[in-house]
Amino acid sequence: MRTIINISLPEMLNREIEKAMRRGRYSTKSEFLRELVREKLEEEDIAAQIKKSEAEFRAGKGKILHSLKDLR
Repeated sequence: MRTIINISLPEMLNREIEKAMRRGRYSTKSEFLRELVREKLEEEDIAAQIKKSEAEFRAGKGKILHSLKDLR
């Protein structure tokens, strides 16, 4: 199922999206914006994973690796 939303953009941003479309990477503005949202969500997920890992390390649940052999 799809939901339709309307957004307003400054003209400069609209021109940049249109440039990306002309370069052939995106066929529509919707495609451009969907990829942008997916990338942002993935970035936030990675940041949350890093914060969790840092907290675990501070709690003593991690170990410092000195070489690749330490991975085993």
